[in-house]
Amino acid sequence: MTPTAIVDLGRQAIEVTLMVSAPLFLAALITGLTVSIFQAATQINEMTLTFVPKLVAIFITLVLAGPWMITILTDFMRRLFSSIPSMIG
Repeated sequence: MTPTAIVDLGRQAIEVTLMVSAPLFLAALITGLTVSIFQAATQINEMTLTFVPKLVAIFITLVLAGPWMITILTDFMRRLFSSIPSMIG
């Protein structure tokens, strides 16, 4: 296994990780921004107010994007497992 193959495998793993985690991060970011704008407009400074909406948004995003995320991870693992013989020899 060459160093180039290892770097390429690491790059692919990071790409898959970013693709799978992006919807959840974006949902949390948008929800947090919306709640903080609401807090600034109403001057409600409750720290726990952001927790529940973010949790709900991440759960809904996970339900909606979950099948796509599992497909991406499964495809990556299939490609990884099928390339093991070429990596060894």
